[in-house]
Amino acid sequence: MSESPSKPGGSPAASRMDNGWLPVDLSRYTVGEFDRGAGVVKEGLWLITSLLLFRLCPFSFSALKRSVLRAFGATIGVKVTIKPRVNITFPWKLAVGSHVWLGEECWLLNLERVVIGNHVCISQRAVLCTGSHNYKQATFDLITRPITLEDGAWAGAGSWIGPGVTLGSHAVLTMGSVATQNLAPHGIYRGNPALLVKQRVIAPQPPNP
Repeated sequence: MSESPSKPGGSPAASRMDNGWLPVDLSRYTVGEFDRGAGVVKEGLWLITSLLLFRLCPFSFSALKRSVLRAFGATIGVKVTIKPRVNITFPWKLAVGSHVWLGEECWLLNLERVVIGNHVCISQRAVLCTGSHNYKQATFDLITRPITLEDGAWAGAGSWIGPGVTLGSHAVLTMGSVATQNLAPHGIYRGNPALLVKQRVIAPQPPNP
């Protein structure tokens, strides 16, 4: 007969599972060397500001939001459009170029630095997630990696970009797709995990009359 499971609250490390592997023990979880990048007061002020201006406010107020992000340590270019209900975890770990669009309900979960180039579109409900967990450790420790979206890249609605991923210049991640590896410049990627389906070809603009 197999051993009875350990009681809730007991230490999983004290007994092994039937297959001999140690079970996950979240009581020993650690963030390691992770640095939040700001003190308690600054982070608290941002949480309140983010809630009132970014997540609850039904209006864009992009110019005001740009100024507020800069005040909290973000690098923000010109003509950045920030739609309602955008969620930014740590503005002091954010760099955004010029003429960037941040769509409704997109989430920049930037525990690590997120760099967004010029003329980048992040569509509605897209998620840039810089954090994960080490599933090979019983302690399920935190892992963080930066994310970069190079000039002209497009993260489609509902797409997900994982830790350490770079979207190359003018790459496209289509709606609902998941990027766990780097996307090559000018590639169009689809699926979970996202795979290259074709090349992005931008037609020349007609001359101004």
